[in-house]
Amino acid sequence: MQRRAQRDQRAQRPRRAGRLPRVLVCAVAVPVMLAAAGCSSDSGSGDEGGKAAKSTASASASPSPTVRPAAYAKLPEPCEVLSEDTLGDLVPKAGKSGKEGTSDDTSARGSCSWSSLDDNGVKGSQFRWLNVSLLRFESDVARGAGDELAHEYYTKQVQDAQAAEGAQKVKTEPVAGTGDEATAVRYDLKKKDGTFKQQTVVARVENVVVTLDYNGAGLAGDKTPDADDLMKDAREAAKEAVAAVVDANDADGKASGSPSTGASATKGSAGTSGGTDKADDGDDDEGRSSSKSTAKKS
Repeated sequence: MQRRAQRDQRAQRPRRAGRLPRVLVCAVAVPVMLAAAGCSSDSGSGDEGGKAAKSTASASASPSPTVRPAAYAKLPEPCEVLSEDTLGDLVPKAGKSGKEGTSDDTSARGSCSWSSLDDNGVKGSQFRWLNVSLLRFESDVARGAGDELAHEYYTKQVQDAQAAEGAQKVKTEPVAGTGDEATAVRYDLKKKDGTFKQQTVVARVENVVVTLDYNGAGLAGDKTPDADDLMKDAREAAKEAVAAVVDANDADGKASGSPSTGASATKGSAGTSGGTDKADDGDDDEGRSSSKSTAKKS
């Protein structure tokens, strides 16, 4: 029995010795794995930091928004856009000078009107009124290019003419060969003094809108003028006014060509949404009121 117990003790000693290396190996392996995990974690953090730095650098390097510059930088003198011959045909009794409208920025907006009363005594009289309005739009990074803003205003002017208060027999037709786009609107206005034949031609050339109003009436028993004749004269006058805008910019009125990078709309044109439209319409209304007053006096 004693010998058997000794043999059992000898057999158990190697087994215990074999367990110790395995425990040591496992103990060494754990720090190695932790170290590897730590390196992997640091590497990921570095990649994220690099990406963030690249993103910030890319954002700071992106260019500022721009918009193409307006083609025209000035307007002609509004009372000089029509020749003496044209004025002599349309408003023969108006004389050489017209009445210039007020403007806080003549490079952005202007207008001029002429009135003519040809008194034939007991046979009656012929009344004519002519008004030319010019409005220039500057390019603005927040609102768009000058020609696009001018197109929006051009469309509004045509719509306003079509919806004029008291207008009868309204007709609208395109006008060729006058700027980039042009439309003529004609209608009748019945008044106690007679029937006024109103002709309105709205034209856009680049970033400038030209609105020409021309009306005529036979007063005190004189015959009503022919609307087709008045429209023909209005079309020719509008074409002449558009040409004056182009000529004024051919020499030194062209835009510099550098894109606009700020909200720098020309004062009095597109600086305030809706403000300029109302002001310009006010000039037209004042001119129409003046013509009506003159007609009543006759």
